Amino acid sequence: MIGISKLYCGAVEPADVLRYGRHSKELPSHLLQFSADKHPVVVWNVTRRCNLKCIHCYSNSQNVFYSNELTTEQGRALLADLAAFGSPVILFSGGEPMMRPDLHELVRFAAEKGMRVVISTNGTLITKKEVAVYKKIGLSYIGVSLDGLRDVHDRFRGVKGAFNATLQGIRTARDAGIKVGIRFTISKRNYEEIPAVFDLIEKENIPRACFYHLVYSGRGSKLIGEDLSLEESRQVVDIILNRTRDLFSRGLQKEILTVDNHADGPYIYLRLLKEDPRRAAEVMALLKMNEGNSSGHGIGCVSWDGEVYADQFWRIHSFGNVKKRPFSEIWMDTSDEVMAKLKERKRHVKGRCARCQWLDVCGGNFRARAEAVTGDLWAPDPACYLTDEEIGVHA
Repeated sequence: MIGISKLYCGAVEPADVLRYGRHSKELPSHLLQFSADKHPVVVWNVTRRCNLKCIHCYSNSQNVFYSNELTTEQGRALLADLAAFGSPVILFSGGEPMMRPDLHELVRFAAEKGMRVVISTNGTLITKKEVAVYKKIGLSYIGVSLDGLRDVHDRFRGVKGAFNATLQGIRTARDAGIKVGIRFTISKRNYEEIPAVFDLIEKENIPRACFYHLVYSGRGSKLIGEDLSLEESRQVVDIILNRTRDLFSRGLQKEILTVDNHADGPYIYLRLLKEDPRRAAEVMALLKMNEGNSSGHGIGCVSWDGEVYADQFWRIHSFGNVKKRPFSEIWMDTSDEVMAKLKERKRHVKGRCARCQWLDVCGGNFRARAEAVTGDLWAPDPACYLTDEEIGVHA
């Protein structure tokens, strides 16, 4: 994640992070990306089932019963292991996690173990009764997927009326006092909606928005041709930067982030070099703490069937299954060649990534996209929109 409000607008200073010693268990959630120990934030796809039909679904979910999902007891064992391992955050995802009957029990168990608990949902099943339970349990955050306003969102979700139900879910969570934000996946089909989404978060008093660069996974793999061009990506990041700065200039300090393209970090730095060199130096310090993409290191995924992946998008290679071995053991087992290389990825990336002057702050960007396009896990990320001149590579 690249914190636009943190980096570009000064919502976080380097000293804010250092004050906590950069230990993930001590850091507030908004500073967690700058931790030094990198205990993994874990995405658990608690179910594959979903009530919508999203065109970019990385899990290829349908509204059917899947028989191979972890049981309640297996889930509790997983959560206990993650808590003991030191994972600071568990993100319950899907499919649609609110379709899992024992979700309340699992959220409560994780919270009682001291983990920060987050739910990633399409928002259509959020009710007053549900949020009352989660408020009492101590849920930290609800991230709601929203890919544009009414017509665009409904086309993405494959169900008419999805936008209205999602927006009502956001309002219900907000009114109950649970922190809620939106998750917007960018493609050619909806990038022109971004200004309207900024208007929406201001109008609806939504405190957080994450803009995800498209990853070619699951049904999203069919959208490779609908990803933005490199120039369009730059333009979109500029829009996000400009709109975030506008919010801050009017005293509206929303938390705005971009996700899954760590080229955004150096891009912000290069822009600030022209606008505010002092702030640029502070941003570089924070980017070095962040270290860029951390799939297989600072973030991991447990699938509905117990398989362990480097992140929720890249499902080509499983490192093991929590039904057979604890996540903590699987995660630290570097006898798996891919796991070992991911933990020292800067030694293995190729091409312009290997020669890039921003490798220490980007981490080689997103490996899942590189493999999806080239078949080579270590090839350059095709979504990096920085020029050769900007990354210090010359023919």
